[in-house]
Amino acid sequence: MWKDEVLEEIYRIREEHAKAFNYDLKAICNDLRNRQAVSGKQMISKPLKQPQPSA
Repeated sequence: MWKDEVLEEIYRIREEHAKAFNYDLKAICNDLRNRQAVSGKQMISKPLKQPQPSA
């Protein structure tokens, strides 16, 4: 079977990060927000598209 080494590395890093916070989603998100703030990099995101009412 074909293996994607990049994806496997991403999954491994994500698992290690989650394990470090005992799989607590709130703690994981807080850590990611803190890392983003400390990095000084500007995050650019598009606003969510609002659903269009059907005619």
